[in-house]
Amino acid sequence: MNIGLFNVNAGACSVPANVVRIATLAEEFGYESLWVGEHVVVPSPRVPPSPIDPLHPMLDPLVALAFIAAVTERVKLATGIVILPQRNPLVLAKQVASLDVLSGGRVLLGLGVGYLEPEFRAIGVPLEDRGRRSTEYLEAMRELWCSSEPAYEGKYVAFSGVDAYPRPVKPSGPPIVIGGRSAAGYRRAVAFGNGWYGWGLTVEAAADALAGLDKAAATVARPARLGRLEITVSPPPGAEIDPGTAARYAEIGVDRLVVNPPADADIEAVASYVHRHAPSELAQ
Repeated sequence: MNIGLFNVNAGACSVPANVVRIATLAEEFGYESLWVGEHVVVPSPRVPPSPIDPLHPMLDPLVALAFIAAVTERVKLATGIVILPQRNPLVLAKQVASLDVLSGGRVLLGLGVGYLEPEFRAIGVPLEDRGRRSTEYLEAMRELWCSSEPAYEGKYVAFSGVDAYPRPVKPSGPPIVIGGRSAAGYRRAVAFGNGWYGWGLTVEAAADALAGLDKAAATVARPARLGRLEITVSPPPGAEIDPGTAARYAEIGVDRLVVNPPADADIEAVASYVHRHAPSELAQ
C-alpha cells in the first residue's frame, strides 16, 4: 500500500519555509504522494458544517503544488480535493496541464462537488446543481486535454474552434480521483474516475464506503480505459496509524493511505508526525 501525506498547504504548512521542509522531508522518507485540500472561503464566524476556523490559513491547492513541484523531484502531487463546480473548467484544465508539465507528469487530480453552501453563495455558483455541473466540467476538461479537435456542448459549458497547449504529459490526461461519500459520488467515481478518495475515514467507515462503491459498480457502466478503480483514504485528522492499523486498511482494499497530521499542529509536531508515519515505519 502506498503512503501519502495530507494537509501540506494549510496550517503550519502555509508558510513557505515550512512547505519546503515538509515536502522535501516527505520525499526523503519515501512518501508516494503529497495531498492538498481546498476551500476558497469559509463562513465567518464559523458555523456547521464548515471544517475550519475562518482564520485558519489554507493556500490555493494548485499554487501550493506548483511551489512544491519546484523543490521536489519524485513525489506525486495530489489535490484532495479541488471543488470542481466552483471552478471554470477550461481555466482549471489549463492550470492542471501546466502543473503536470512543469512537474514532469506527477499530478493526481482529486475532484469533488463540495458541500459548503456559504462558500458556493459567495463565489456565485448554485449548490443545488453542483453534481450535474461537475459531470459536465469533467467531460469538458478531458475533451480539451485529449481530443485532436476539442469541442463540447452542454448546459453549463460549451466550446468549439479552440485548443490549448501544452497538453498534460499522459495522452489520457492526469489520473482523476473522485471524492465524495454519497451514492451519487460513488457513481461518479465509477463512471469517470481513475480512483476514489475518502477523507477522514476510520477503517470501519472506509469499509462502508467501499461497499457503497461496490453497489454503484453494479449499476453504473465503467469505461474499460479507466481500468481498476484505485482506492485512496485519509484517516481522521491527527490519527496515529501503526503498522497493524495500516494493514487493516490494506486488507479491506485501500491502495493508498494518506496520513493526516493534526490541523492545528505546529511545524515541529508536523515534522514529527511525518517521521512517525513514514512508509518504512508503517511497513514494520
